[in-house]
Amino acid sequence: MMLSPDQAEADLSWTQSDPETMLNGLKSAGCASDEPAEVEDRAKCKAEQPLSREEKRRRRRATAKYRSAHATRERIRVEAFNVAFAELRKLLPTLPPDKKLSKIEILRLAICYISYLNHVLDV
Repeated sequence: MMLSPDQAEADLSWTQSDPETMLNGLKSAGCASDEPAEVEDRAKCKAEQPLSREEKRRRRRATAKYRSAHATRERIRVEAFNVAFAELRKLLPTLPPDKKLSKIEILRLAICYISYLNHVLDV
């Protein structure tokens, strides 16, 4: 939404929520008060509020066990990916035969080679 220079801030819905009103809503839920709260009271208040799906996912992903498992899966995936490229590279004719090719060069060469083989079959 674009604002014109003459548009007042009062027209915006997000500015209409009064901080005092929000604080009163928290107080009525038992999550905020004017007196200093004990640490366990704050923890209790947070525990009462259910975690969102995203927050649960974020907390689960923050564990060392999860990160380690994810890194292992990623290493296995990358290794399989590189093996597949090496196998494809062995099938492609190049001069010299041991020339180092990037992944994109291997893919482009494979496309050209397949096209050439189709042409040979058509003739």
